[in-house]
Amino acid sequence: MNHAKKISLSDRLILKNGTQIKNRIFKSAMSEQLGDKAHNPTQGLARLYAIWADGGTGLSMTGNVMIDRSALGEPKNVVLDNRSDKSLFQMWTDAGKKRDTELWVQLNHPGKQTPSFLTKTPVAPSAIPLGKGLDKVFNLPRELTEDDIWKIIKKFGESAGLAKAVGFSGVQIHGAHGYLVSQFLSPHHNRRADRWGGTLENRSRFVLEVYREMREAVGEDFPLGIKMNSADFMKSGFTTEDSVEVAKTLEEEGIDLIEISGGTYESPSMTGYKMKASTIKREAYFLEYAKQLKKQIEVPIVVTGGFRSGTAIQDALDSGVTDMIGLARPLAIEPDFPNKLLNDLETRSNLKNPTTGFAFIDKMTMLSITWYEYQLAKLATGKKVNPSQNAWSAVFQTLARLGVHGFLQRRA
Repeated sequence: MNHAKKISLSDRLILKNGTQIKNRIFKSAMSEQLGDKAHNPTQGLARLYAIWADGGTGLSMTGNVMIDRSALGEPKNVVLDNRSDKSLFQMWTDAGKKRDTELWVQLNHPGKQTPSFLTKTPVAPSAIPLGKGLDKVFNLPRELTEDDIWKIIKKFGESAGLAKAVGFSGVQIHGAHGYLVSQFLSPHHNRRADRWGGTLENRSRFVLEVYREMREAVGEDFPLGIKMNSADFMKSGFTTEDSVEVAKTLEEEGIDLIEISGGTYESPSMTGYKMKASTIKREAYFLEYAKQLKKQIEVPIVVTGGFRSGTAIQDALDSGVTDMIGLARPLAIEPDFPNKLLNDLETRSNLKNPTTGFAFIDKMTMLSITWYEYQLAKLATGKKVNPSQNAWSAVFQTLARLGVHGFLQRRA
């Protein structure tokens, strides 16, 4: 299903419900850690998204916003529920929608991927611990009951309805990276023997019911998307074949946009972990999967992960296998990178991997994530980022902001 004509980065994308996205640049979710003590958005968060709107992004996706304040993925997550301060969310959406920018909220439940200092007894499809040593910082989950499952589904719907009410222009289900939706889809993490587990049809039931509950809350004309794994990249996990089938089912249900990613905390492919050199050179981590998927569905696709140059971005669009280009870390350093790309496709983001020079410290402090969070925090306070920021400085600054808990396993 290749496009009949070449796509320009500046071309509008019109979704089937009539939503118009002004260009093909998609700001993918990043961990901002800018919620206040009550898990409401801060002025800094609004400032950050206004900067991205000014920078030329067509569609900005928020970092994961939680649907349940008793199930957080990180200490300073924003939560959107009936206890939220709606005026602070409206401040955020007003700022992020400047310059005709689409601002969608990514809604999430972490399942068992909630650190032990935040949740004593997390929940999951099955009582399976995280592997590869992660069980040291994530507690063994309790298996969800049927009643629990439906309560969580209802919460997704309630948060989606609130998202529309406070001014977000769309909602994305976080169905990737090993969080709860991803856990249900995975035969490794979901070993249930009831209608929520076993076959792919049963493992897909949770995300379908979440989508249906959201759709009921927001109506047919409001955009709903999903971020989903191309695969979990781990033995006995969610496969590429599974992913294609789930995408096809979601298309039948009416999903408006699908963002492609991959990996979990146990195998973090979304960060470039263990990627082939040829894939990294090509820049687009999940383009081969998108090529397979595009043959099967008509829903617009976003490919996120690895893009650094205008040349690779235009090549991906020219291939006809993606409709939007997802960018994350380049926008933490150059929030106006979209405008630069739109003006000159020879533009390149020269990101360097921050390091203290000690691999074990880099890993312990999750430097590949926290260094970028530090840059976002600077933007949020009106300061300029520092692409040459010393890694040790970022370590100490993040420790000061979040405490030692901030360095426990984190999302990308």
